Amino acid sequence: MKQHRFIGNFDLSENKINLSDRALIHQIKDVLRIGIGDKIVLADGNLNEALVEITNMVANRLSVEVISRNKNNNESLKDVSLYCSILKRENFELVVQKTTEVGIKKIIPIITERTVKLNFNQGRLEKIIKEASEQSGRGIIPTLTQPVKFEDSLKESEENKANILFHEEGDFFSQKNLDRFSKIGIWIGPEGGWTTKEIKKAQENKFLVFGLGKLTLRAETAAIVASYLVCKN
Repeated sequence: MKQHRFIGNFDLSENKINLSDRALIHQIKDVLRIGIGDKIVLADGNLNEALVEITNMVANRLSVEVISRNKNNNESLKDVSLYCSILKRENFELVVQKTTEVGIKKIIPIITERTVKLNFNQGRLEKIIKEASEQSGRGIIPTLTQPVKFEDSLKESEENKANILFHEEGDFFSQKNLDRFSKIGIWIGPEGGWTTKEIKKAQENKFLVFGLGKLTLRAETAAIVASYLVCKN
């Protein structure tokens, strides 16, 4: 049986660990109905994990004992960041959830010329990312930044070894183009697509421009597919 995983600021060097986070205890006791003698996995968000057994439960405290420790080796060797235009609430929530599951390490919401939705619930999105990280077996929790304008995000892109702007008129994406790059930025436009000006600006900054095939994908679908293809490589 697969154990439930929880990522948090845990000191996994100790053999006995006391947990006092009320939200976590509520989730374990009341939501998941996990009890004394059951086993769970605690992860510290830095690739360290421990299989533990619950030994004591009281109202606001839970005690566990470490059974074994291991390093999480599920993370992609590539450091991939997603620069995604803010989409409608449910669509953007889907993007952060699924791209977390496939291996994205940083999500940068961007505001483009055709971005319509500007409301941004940082706390809710971070909760979705954390839960997706726990569910999918990630060794870290991806970072979610504050929204930035497209022009400003271009400055940050200089830290990447390669930047890929996905556009329906770009050449078909091939993974072999990325073999030599370890730090990559993926760029996804809004529902209305990139403007000609934005594409030109990206190309001036030495961006690669690729497409995802002949079919027209929704922005959230493109973000998930592109993230999977790049992280998988």
